[in-house]
Amino acid sequence: MGQIALEQVAKSFGDVNVIQPLDLTIEDGEFCVFVGPSGCGKSTLLRLIAGLEDITSGAIRIDGVDASDTPPAKRGLAMVFQSYALYPHMTVRKNIAFPMKMSGVPEAEQKRRIEAAAKALNLTDYLDRRPGQLSGGQRQRVAIGRAIVREPAAFLFDEPLSNLDAALRVGMRLEISELHKRLKTTMVYVTHDQVEAMTMADKIVVLRAGNIEQIGSPLELYRNPRNLFVAGFIGSPRMNLIEGNAAAQHGAATIGIRPEHIEVAENGPWRGTVGVAEHLGSDTFLHVLGTGLAESLTVRATGEVGLRFGDAVALAPREDQIHRFDASGMRIA
Repeated sequence: MGQIALEQVAKSFGDVNVIQPLDLTIEDGEFCVFVGPSGCGKSTLLRLIAGLEDITSGAIRIDGVDASDTPPAKRGLAMVFQSYALYPHMTVRKNIAFPMKMSGVPEAEQKRRIEAAAKALNLTDYLDRRPGQLSGGQRQRVAIGRAIVREPAAFLFDEPLSNLDAALRVGMRLEISELHKRLKTTMVYVTHDQVEAMTMADKIVVLRAGNIEQIGSPLELYRNPRNLFVAGFIGSPRMNLIEGNAAAQHGAATIGIRPEHIEVAENGPWRGTVGVAEHLGSDTFLHVLGTGLAESLTVRATGEVGLRFGDAVALAPREDQIHRFDASGMRIA
């Protein structure tokens, strides 16, 4: 079991309120991602769950039991940090075994767990190497293996891929997702990268300034953002946000439309000039200037589109994909 429930949990450092009182339930076996800009409180919230920070008020329940005052080592959780924090003088085998050795797990059981974790993480051939002989991705897998052998109720990941290069990030993202499917264990994952959130999560918690802005599945947040902050944060490239007369015509203070919902069309009502054209192979992202709607509109077109810098272009938005927001930034149903 691995349900985690936060009930009116808040955290203050002196007079500074870092986490406003919030309620959140992470179900057993769920992959829940905390996402938001730097300073939004996502890592602090994870540390409160882990017990590395004391809550100021509220309660944290793990499988229904109040763990608010329970020491980190007794919460049944395993944390994987941004830094690998491996012992350089120990082999991979000994690094993975270390938490079990500290807990007094019998050697035969240690061996079984190490071999199972190594197999799951493709580390079997590296058990007798030291961290300095491994790549960054392999070292992060060792850190994850060290967490797996504890057989926790839940895994807590604090931006574990931020030290890796782009290619390794993609590979490790897939590996962690596949690991979750195999282990079926609760995972709570912190990232500032909304692409990681969209591709990995069962449930995303969007945070801003210590508040939860929205909770939902990746597609729920993508299709139905509840306010301008979520609309602009979720999605890559970000949603186009337009104010002024074009928004007023739709009965809104601001309208939003995603790049893939604007078509290049000869008779389109929006006209401008191509600025930067990002040709990515299968797709081309056009940054269109001078439309009078926004400083720049981003349009997703096919990879074969022949438009270049300075070309005049006409655009047609899909009316059924326009999002409307009121003057306070909240979604209009």
